Amino acid sequence: MSDFGGAAGFGRRPAVVVVDLNYGFTDPSSPLACDLDDVLVATRALLDVARDVGVPVFFTTVVFDAVGEAAAAVFLRKAPALKICRPGTRWVEIDSRLGRRESEPVLEKSSASAFFGVPFAAMLAGRDTLVVCGASTSGCVRATVVDAMQHGLAPIVPRECVGDRSPAAHAQALSDIGGRYGDVVGLGEVTRALHQAR
Repeated sequence: MSDFGGAAGFGRRPAVVVVDLNYGFTDPSSPLACDLDDVLVATRALLDVARDVGVPVFFTTVVFDAVGEAAAAVFLRKAPALKICRPGTRWVEIDSRLGRRESEPVLEKSSASAFFGVPFAAMLAGRDTLVVCGASTSGCVRATVVDAMQHGLAPIVPRECVGDRSPAAHAQALSDIGGRYGDVVGLGEVTRALHQAR
C-alpha cells in the first residue's frame, strides 16, 4: 500500500492564483505559446465563481527587466524565448479573456514559482488553501504548487484549468502533484468548494 496520494483538503479560506496566462503564453503568434484556449475558458468560469463569492484572485506574469534578466540568467539560458517578456510589451499582459479586475493584483516574476522573489506569501496571510490555475503544468504551475504546500497552504489544481505544451509532461506533472503535493480535482468540485468557503 502506498503512503502517497492522501488528500490535502479544501479549507475554509481559499485564494485563487492564475499562473502566467499572459499573452506570451496564450497568443499563438508567440514563440512561447501553448494551446490554452480551453484552459482560458475553464479558468474564466472558475474566476467568475470566485469573484461572486468574494474569494481573492491573484495573477502572475513573467517579466524580465535588466535586473530580472541578470537574476534569471540560468533560466534564460535554458529557455531563451522567455526574453520576449519585456516590461511594457503586450506579451506580459494578462489575457483579456480572463476579465481581470483592477482590484486583482498581478505579481511580476522572473522565476518559475509564484512565491519566488515576490511577496506572495505575505499577501496570502490568513488563507489556508490555494487554487492554482495556469501554465505550464509541468513548469510554473508545479513550482507554485510545491511552494504553496511548503508555505502551509493546501494546493488545489482544477485539471481543466491548467495546460502545457507537452501532453506527456502535463500528465506526469498532474500525477506528481496529486501524489505528493496537492489535490488534482475537477472544475466542478472546485467551484462547489468555493461556494462553501468563507
